[in-house]
Amino acid sequence: MAKSIEEQVEDWCKNQLENYFTKTESINSEIDKALKTAPSKKGGSGQNLPDIKCFVSVGFRNIPVMIECKGTKGDFAKTDENGLISNTNKKGETDYTAITKYAVNGAIHYAKSILDFTETYKETIAIGVNGYKQDNDLQLEIGVYYLSKDNLAIPKKVGDFSDLSFLKKKNLKEFFEKIDELKLTLEEIESRKLALEDEIETKLKRLNQTMHDDLSITVKSRVMLIVGLIMAGLGVEDVSEGLKVEELKGELGPKSNDAQKIINKVEDFLRMKNLPEEKREAIMHELSNVFKNEDLYKPKNGESKLRKVYVIVHKDILPYLTSDLPNIDFTGRLFNVLNDWVDVPDGAENDVVLTPRYVTELMAKLTEVNMNSYVWDYATGSAGFLISAMHLMIADAKNKIKSPEELRKTIAKIKAEKLLGIEKLPEIYILAVLNMILMGDGSSNIINGDSTQFDGKYKQGKMKDKEFPANVFLLNPPYSAPGKGLNFVEKALSKMKSGKAAVLIQENAGSTQGDGYTKKILNKNTLIASIHMSTDLFIGKSSVQTAIYVFDVGIPHDTEKLVKFIDFSNDGYARQNRKKSSQSVNLKDADNAKERYAELVNLVVRGKGKDDKNLNYYKDCYVEDYITSEGNDWTYSQHKKIDIKPTENDFKKIIKEYMAWQISNLIRNEDIYPWTNKSPEQSNCILSKKERDCIQMKNATFKAITIGSLFDIHPTKAYKATNKDLFKEKGKVPVVANSSVDNGIGGWTNLKATEKGNKVVFSDTTTSDSIFYQPNDFVGYPHVQGLYPYCNKWDENSLLYFITCFRKSASGLFNYGNKFTRKNALKMKVFLPEKNKEDIDFSFMETFISAQKKLIIQKLSCWLEQQKINNEIYIIEKEIPQDTLSMIAEKKHH
Repeated sequence: MAKSIEEQVEDWCKNQLENYFTKTESINSEIDKALKTAPSKKGGSGQNLPDIKCFVSVGFRNIPVMIECKGTKGDFAKTDENGLISNTNKKGETDYTAITKYAVNGAIHYAKSILDFTETYKETIAIGVNGYKQDNDLQLEIGVYYLSKDNLAIPKKVGDFSDLSFLKKKNLKEFFEKIDELKLTLEEIESRKLALEDEIETKLKRLNQTMHDDLSITVKSRVMLIVGLIMAGLGVEDVSEGLKVEELKGELGPKSNDAQKIINKVEDFLRMKNLPEEKREAIMHELSNVFKNEDLYKPKNGESKLRKVYVIVHKDILPYLTSDLPNIDFTGRLFNVLNDWVDVPDGAENDVVLTPRYVTELMAKLTEVNMNSYVWDYATGSAGFLISAMHLMIADAKNKIKSPEELRKTIAKIKAEKLLGIEKLPEIYILAVLNMILMGDGSSNIINGDSTQFDGKYKQGKMKDKEFPANVFLLNPPYSAPGKGLNFVEKALSKMKSGKAAVLIQENAGSTQGDGYTKKILNKNTLIASIHMSTDLFIGKSSVQTAIYVFDVGIPHDTEKLVKFIDFSNDGYARQNRKKSSQSVNLKDADNAKERYAELVNLVVRGKGKDDKNLNYYKDCYVEDYITSEGNDWTYSQHKKIDIKPTENDFKKIIKEYMAWQISNLIRNEDIYPWTNKSPEQSNCILSKKERDCIQMKNATFKAITIGSLFDIHPTKAYKATNKDLFKEKGKVPVVANSSVDNGIGGWTNLKATEKGNKVVFSDTTTSDSIFYQPNDFVGYPHVQGLYPYCNKWDENSLLYFITCFRKSASGLFNYGNKFTRKNALKMKVFLPEKNKEDIDFSFMETFISAQKKLIIQKLSCWLEQQKINNEIYIIEKEIPQDTLSMIAEKKHH
């Protein structure tokens, strides 16, 4: 292994710089503290020590620069499957191995630590430099990335550089102009949102697991506990510092115990947020009941449970909340993580389910939310609908208002006066308050109460007792309520004069289970659209079939007006429910989800367009039809148009499926040949004596051989492409995926094959059932391992023999928890025939498999011949007169 020249690379960098700070020098107290507070590059609590630090300044703009050096070929940067620098793995966890090993990844880690743990610095520069010797010449690789809070801390490559002269004072103006041109695309923003949600969810799950396994904190206490610790830790700028971990000393005094210190900080936080007195008192009452539990604040071995939890909250959660979060329903994620452990009362399992962000955004768009909207939600949960609406309203204001002062006032009014939510459950109500505070206040109109008793008026602040002029209603109600929750809809819409409404509800509320509310709703409102949602929308949370119903408010339904019915069951997302997996695992864009959601909004808001131009994905899933005034025919299935006349392709499909089943069943049948009543042994006459001896294993000897002595095993080559770009409907080249069916073929592509055929493969993420022989050239896939033989004697038959032995050896040993790694496979032994007590008997394997193929082919041949005879008899009976047939039969008898 080549010796690292890292010191030489460091010296080269320093010689390029006009001013710098070394690894152990202080750059300033705030940055020093941030680097010390942030998790170290190995994931522990040690110091972060960038190789070189400096500042670059133009005017009053001062940006810290973190430089990390490496000195070995291959240690420059690690990228994800899309070719982007990433310091998180596929599970959404921090990839400390990448941060430690690679120059660019390490530099980005240090730069991001400054954004997360300082107040002053909103932007940073990360520079990774790697060098190595080639033919005695110094080869250098330089990666320069810009990170800012405005860019959601996404590392943006600034350009390609061959040295560090761009950091010299005379070149800084041009360099600053370059970084100011770096704007995020909509795709990057969405990608960052998903990444943030994955990171947050992963850390919340880890925290929840600790509270459950190590601290035995009851499920009921956890929501209040974490919300209180977050409020205590945030503090209020220029007024009250957030709680420091070292302040929790495990004291037992009534005013000095850990619980009381936290409660004091929470009270400061709520007072400084100008919450109405009655709301602040209600929140403090709920939180105090939890924190004053002696088991939480009484120290054990000098440390209370509160302190142990707060150490994790302070390190893993608060950095996200002190950053500028995009439209992320943070506390909704918190609640869903904690709710995985909750035993919900009988009959309420479908009630306490919070709506995913991508659905709340969809529904806000369906109602055409804008800066002039007044939005309310009668079962607000963690305020996900209100947050999505608020972001659309603010975006619309920014697009339309050019005066900074007018824009500031408009945004303040949106947050303070144009959003109202009602939540009955105290622990969820507190989540909603926190969520809105995190999004920039807006909490003054979150009401803890019963929607059925709500009179439609503001309850706090300067607008108290005035009517809330709602013109947008968004709701995912508790489905155990009357009419599956339509009672809330009927009441809310009756208090609105005009506007739009979108309701996500159990679908049969719009047919047989509406309890009369549907008819009442139609008396004053128009049903615009009925959207049949995916059956697994709430997978793992709720098992009901849902629909979104969209209304024009204040206009009685005209039965002569067409309603849009859309089957949105294929929304492009693939979902699964793995409790410890991140969102990127449980929710995948498998089929153009973003485009499908955009098309749905377009269809509802604008219609199918001239010549159906707005119909692409849903051409066969879109119906316009009429409904009655009775309110019992709102569902898509009641209006779906079905062409009952079958086509030739319909017949072909059925016959192909049936015959494939027949042939498969025939091959699997080990007992008899149904048409001859002969056993397989009686049919061995088609085999030569050598083949018969072989399948009876006469005179054969075997030995156990280690797979690693026969094959090298390493990952197959895969394209860095999304499934959308990789798989094609009319592809010609097989893609071998992590599958245990269809010979491991996950789909087809038109890209060039990455692997040659005549190869054994298996997936290191599944079981032994994923071992297959690939006869043709193919494209590899992540986690698919290939077996590359050390000798060239292996052919189709010998490899089929081998994988039978390989599967037998691996059977039952591996699963999703115990991985089927190539390291394990290399050590495994297989039972193979031997020749002369030394070599593998390839001839035996060839003959054995060839004989087995002959027997199966004979089965198929006999079956096909029988089908031919039956078919000929059928044709004869149809075409020859019955009296002629009788005469033939009589002559045959004689």
